[in-house]
Amino acid sequence: MLMKFFRSLMPKEERFVERFVAHSGFIVAAADALAAMMSVDAGSRQARADEIFAIESEADVVARQTVHALHRAFITPFDRSDILTLSKTLDDAVDFIEEVALGAALYQVEEFDRHMRAMATMIQEQARMVMELMPLLDDITGSAERIRGLCDKISKIESQADAVLREALSEMVAARPDTVTFFGRKEVYELLEAVTDRCDDVADLVEGIVLDHV
Repeated sequence: MLMKFFRSLMPKEERFVERFVAHSGFIVAAADALAAMMSVDAGSRQARADEIFAIESEADVVARQTVHALHRAFITPFDRSDILTLSKTLDDAVDFIEEVALGAALYQVEEFDRHMRAMATMIQEQARMVMELMPLLDDITGSAERIRGLCDKISKIESQADAVLREALSEMVAARPDTVTFFGRKEVYELLEAVTDRCDDVADLVEGIVLDHV
């Protein structure tokens, strides 16, 4: 009875995995809005971009909540530095999607070519894998094999995006566009690839957590 009383006085464990799941949901939503922005007519793009901006703001709220929860937490499911880094990397993925929309508007990119659309599709695929990955952190030991499989798929997509980026840049150089067009499209390509990098970073972090617990 006394031990039960003492346990009742201890701070409750913060639900970090639930926050990661929520955060990954924003990556999926932003990725879908990005793909939609690239497929709609020019007159409808701003609405999709605004959707991305709103999603990014919501994701920022979750990121701040995670940091505040970490300061309050007495018990954490895994290392505190891993929790902080994972939260930041999830948020970075959404931030870079927003940067794609901002960059496209800044440089007045009028057309999203097949390379851009292909990379947007890759981001959608990675985002869904990240969302599938996050709940598995509730049972790292029992889910280790499934986690590794998903992380491997996320990393392979990132490698494919690297290849698409190289092909896109090579074709653009050969076409010899004007300077503003060149740098604008190059910026969009590189930001898209950066999103795939951040998703791969999430996978690498999760694999590191698995290694610490299995």
